Amino acid sequence: MDLAPLQAAAPQVQSAAYAVRESAQRLNEIEIDNLLPQVSQPLVDAREKLSALQGDLDTAADTAKLAPSMLGADTPRRYLLLMQNNAESRATGGIPGALAVLKVDKGTLSLESQTSATALGSFTPPVDVGDEQRTIYSARVGKFMQDVNLTPDFATTASTAQLMWERSTGERLDGVLSLDPVALSFILEATGPVPIADPTIREIGRSLPPELTGRNVVQTLLSDAYAKIEEPKFQDVYFAGAAKEIFGALSSGKTDPKKLMDALTKGVEERRILLWSASADEQSTIAQHSLGGLISGSAVSPAQFGVYFNDGTGAKMDYWMKRSVEVLTDCTRDGYREVAIRVTSTNTAPTDAAISLPAYVTGNGAYGVPAGTVQTNVVAYGPVQSNVDTVVKDGEKIPFAAQRHNQRAVGTTTIRLAPGESSTLEFNFGHIVQGSQPELVVTPTTQLVKDVIQGTTAASCE
Repeated sequence: MDLAPLQAAAPQVQSAAYAVRESAQRLNEIEIDNLLPQVSQPLVDAREKLSALQGDLDTAADTAKLAPSMLGADTPRRYLLLMQNNAESRATGGIPGALAVLKVDKGTLSLESQTSATALGSFTPPVDVGDEQRTIYSARVGKFMQDVNLTPDFATTASTAQLMWERSTGERLDGVLSLDPVALSFILEATGPVPIADPTIREIGRSLPPELTGRNVVQTLLSDAYAKIEEPKFQDVYFAGAAKEIFGALSSGKTDPKKLMDALTKGVEERRILLWSASADEQSTIAQHSLGGLISGSAVSPAQFGVYFNDGTGAKMDYWMKRSVEVLTDCTRDGYREVAIRVTSTNTAPTDAAISLPAYVTGNGAYGVPAGTVQTNVVAYGPVQSNVDTVVKDGEKIPFAAQRHNQRAVGTTTIRLAPGESSTLEFNFGHIVQGSQPELVVTPTTQLVKDVIQGTTAASCE
């Protein structure tokens, strides 16, 4: 990527963003109650258009400000790359099984060292993640690289992973980038098919497709690789090789920039691409956008609800899970809002999954969960100051763990589903002071987010 045009454009983009921001503020200060409809309606329309433009320009200005330096315009940058595997769910997507160091020098990408989370072992004493998150997610967040994203707060995940990497290797990296195979599928739609050129990787994956495409990469990496490569260590080698081939295609410079930008934008919008910078100044800007993946702060809507999934099976069965999340009811009672969020989960694995799927995929009952069955810890967040009043499972109230994270209400419960089984949870939130439309954020799964979030327009509580 040639960074010079972006650097040259940055001052103009920032000036434009400032001008639109000031104009929007002046229009918003105009009192419209006493204006004629012929005047007030165009004013309202102008406010809406400027508001939308302001958001786009603010994002563009922040990008133009940060991108050159973060892409190595002045000095090379090195980032820890977490490849999240959605077949074993974690709150931000999936277990970060494969790791690599991504070097960016004057806009050129290259993958350096690659390894697995397992190879780093455990960390004693664990990295401190704070009392609240340790209570909700256990000390495992700071003890194992595989569990750094049990929390949905990516800033915690990334800073913990960076420190683990430093303690293990002695290297202090400039930040952390995370993405999953579905994000890779978006990227492959832009790059076109990527052949597996490395002879060793071709031999290991000889029963797998000879090239990766936007259509086959998710199934190949999250299902077929486990079925056709028996040894986990060779699975890791294949995953690392596939990542290297994809990044090689990405860094070749032959991809259509517009298609690539659309692919990356889609990945960010679905929270499949997340970024954290070790620079406090850079991170303060990233934190204002969904790219930062924070659960608190200015990036979070005042009426945001989050539903996150953490695997409790110790296996790769989440490839077979289908989920939907929706706002069920939304009303006001005694001056406060009450909102119910419904979460439906279905295990679509074959009935004979215990014998037809590899033991590495089912877990083979190693953690007390029968082979083919999926156990999931479901974590629901309400807005700041709200409470989780009740949790209802398949029509009956059940006990649940109630905690708080950065002033947000958190409710946690566990479900266990055999092949073909489905279950519905309803998280009922009360004491909600925010009046804006509910916004749902969910763990990115193998499904597109638009297929998981079924709607935020709710029925009355009556």
